[in-house]
Amino acid sequence: MGRLANTEGLTEIQTEILSAVRTFVDKEIIPYATDLEHKDEFPEAIVEGMKEMGLFGLMIPEEYGGLGESLLTYALVVEEIARGWMSVSGVINTHFIVAYMLKQHGTQEQKDRLLPKMATGEVRGAFSMSEPHCGSDVAAIKSKAVQDGDEWVLDGQKMWLTNGARAGVVATLVRTDEGGESVYKNMTTFLVEKEPGFGETAPGVTIPGKIEKMGYKGVETTEMVLEGARVPASSILGGEAGRGKGFYQMMDGVEVGRVNVAARACGISIRAFELAISYAQQRHTFGKPLTGHQAIQFKLAEMATKVEASHALMVNAARLKDAGKRNDVEAGMAKLLASEYCAEVTQEAFRIHGGYGYAKEYEIERLMREAPFLLIGEGTSEIQKTIISRGLLKDYQLKT
Repeated sequence: MGRLANTEGLTEIQTEILSAVRTFVDKEIIPYATDLEHKDEFPEAIVEGMKEMGLFGLMIPEEYGGLGESLLTYALVVEEIARGWMSVSGVINTHFIVAYMLKQHGTQEQKDRLLPKMATGEVRGAFSMSEPHCGSDVAAIKSKAVQDGDEWVLDGQKMWLTNGARAGVVATLVRTDEGGESVYKNMTTFLVEKEPGFGETAPGVTIPGKIEKMGYKGVETTEMVLEGARVPASSILGGEAGRGKGFYQMMDGVEVGRVNVAARACGISIRAFELAISYAQQRHTFGKPLTGHQAIQFKLAEMATKVEASHALMVNAARLKDAGKRNDVEAGMAKLLASEYCAEVTQEAFRIHGGYGYAKEYEIERLMREAPFLLIGEGTSEIQKTIISRGLLKDYQLKT
């Protein structure tokens, strides 16, 4: 472990978990990541290893078979995994969000039935809010659910489901007619259960083939088409009391997701810095190593500073959430800074590698294709700025 991105005040258990994950990343992920990524191959062996370590149940309470750890522990684990391969962190990211939403908002029956299977990784979770035409404009979603006796009928098209094929339960936001004065009070989250795989995975629920992407390979990203999908009333997150609260439940989950994206960005930044400082000491130009040139020294200093700043904001946002405090502004700040700095740090590492950075045999080529995803995942930088500014204007409103 290097000097960067260390976290003060961790418990002995947190330290042990992170040490075990770091060893796993160094031995079982980094040596295989580039080959698997170029093949766009799902990392089955790596995922099995994470199951054995209990990582799928990291934040699930012990009473349901999980480890009962905090959001901070989760974020630091994600940072470590993303340092090895960002796609692997994607395998557990939406799973964590759904498990968190169940823990916070689910009925006792929903928790008892789903959380134990999610803790072992037997059932994977996926998170579905976006649609093809609306992106970050959640108010514009068109998917809807209509009540029919003891069942609800869901119709619509959802987009950008990470783990869409392998998931067994999808937290799905749709419109319902609750008579609310705000569109946000006419949305409900359903726990859509299905079989893993592509095609019609449950009556009326279809997962088309995976979406081809420039990066973030290995883990599948899919659409989900709902055509007369019938689900029981008990599938509403939180039961009858959860009707019309879907948007707010989703936003609670998204705050966790934004901390996660910040952690992933930190992980990629750390790895990019490690590659750059190692390469710069080995590569010689004009009779001396690259590190002998002040221009490279300055790049390394700026990269390291950006890694530290990103990590600090991410840790702060996680600790606020763990303390039960609002962290919408802080999570937005962490996601904004970490993702933007990740793109910058990765590009500087690419430049330090020179022409070799463009070759597929060098790891930095993969990081260059992964970093841009974090600029848009869980809300673009512009969305984060909107969230941050609204929160600040509310807190600093002039008294009249």
